[in-house]
Amino acid sequence: MAFVSGSGVALRVGEARAVSGACVTRVHAAGGMTVRSSRARVGAGSALRMAVAEPATAADEGMLLEDWLRLDVDPALDKCVRSIFSACKEIAYKIRTASCDKMQCFNDFGDEQLAIDLLADKAMFENLTASGVVATASSEETPVEKEITPGGKYSVAFDPLDGSSIIDTNFSVGTIFGVWPGSKLTGITGRGLVAAGLAVYGPRTTITLSVEGKPYAYEFLLIDDFSGRHGNWILTKTFSTVTEGKLFAPGNLRAVNDNKGYAALVQFYKDNKYQLRYTGGMVPDVNQILIKGKGVFCNPESPTAKAKLRVLYEVAPIGYIMEKAGAKSSDGKQSVLDIPINNTEVKSQICVGSAGEVQRFEEMVGVDNYSPSY
Repeated sequence: MAFVSGSGVALRVGEARAVSGACVTRVHAAGGMTVRSSRARVGAGSALRMAVAEPATAADEGMLLEDWLRLDVDPALDKCVRSIFSACKEIAYKIRTASCDKMQCFNDFGDEQLAIDLLADKAMFENLTASGVVATASSEETPVEKEITPGGKYSVAFDPLDGSSIIDTNFSVGTIFGVWPGSKLTGITGRGLVAAGLAVYGPRTTITLSVEGKPYAYEFLLIDDFSGRHGNWILTKTFSTVTEGKLFAPGNLRAVNDNKGYAALVQFYKDNKYQLRYTGGMVPDVNQILIKGKGVFCNPESPTAKAKLRVLYEVAPIGYIMEKAGAKSSDGKQSVLDIPINNTEVKSQICVGSAGEVQRFEEMVGVDNYSPSY
């Protein structure tokens, strides 16, 4: 048995000690897997913090994705999720080996040179088809419902390469996906999601996953060290709380020119000395809120700077993950999970983050300049 402190320091049996201001989580060694079983507050006046598992390097740490899914997840959903993780592994490699010019990034595919976003799209469709459990899939690259496997149990919508416009600068980019039961990806809402994830292709390749049957959001790391675990996905973090904190990522800043509420909100952030942390990619900007455990990401619209984020491919999956992680989401008046997805082109403004920051967004920005497309 081992313990993991809130600061991420592993304490083995006999070494457990009170750590002031830290949360300690018991971890049981079970066939080389870690199982997060309980949480305790340690030390006088300690703040409740999320316990983070260290990267798996010992027999009592690091649960494999397939073992983790097998515990509580429907077998067909297990196959669906693992097929997406396989696609993201391919995409990560293609990004690392791509060559870029000022306009686009390419990768050799046999005798053909294809744009990296098209290769990502291809990898997703091929792996979803191979799973044998996906009835319908739809990509933001070609936003139509495509039949994959007749009689399949689930349908998947995805943005294969979010942030493709900044990939040439070597910024982090990502993949976003959502899984719904049945064969339809219209006439639904985010409330029907049974799984969603965001992959981050940066210095490390990670996927944060939320899935039906599991209470929180969970980060998996792609092991890329040429050890015996090379190519495996290992559970590394559990996200259950997003607290208040002065960190903001303001998307669509052009909207401040004719959205007075958004202009006032950005000025509030500046006046109150918030930290600006914005890359221009939704995936890394949302992911940092999970990692830091605080902050807010917002992307409102205005009469001249309309919302560009599609609910099916980006907004609903992100909202599902964030709400599972203990954060809030809003389109200015309601959770983004309640937005009707009547067609694949529905777009929305969005704010995700701590409860207080999302409430501030609703009060200061709201829906005065928002024209829903549903």
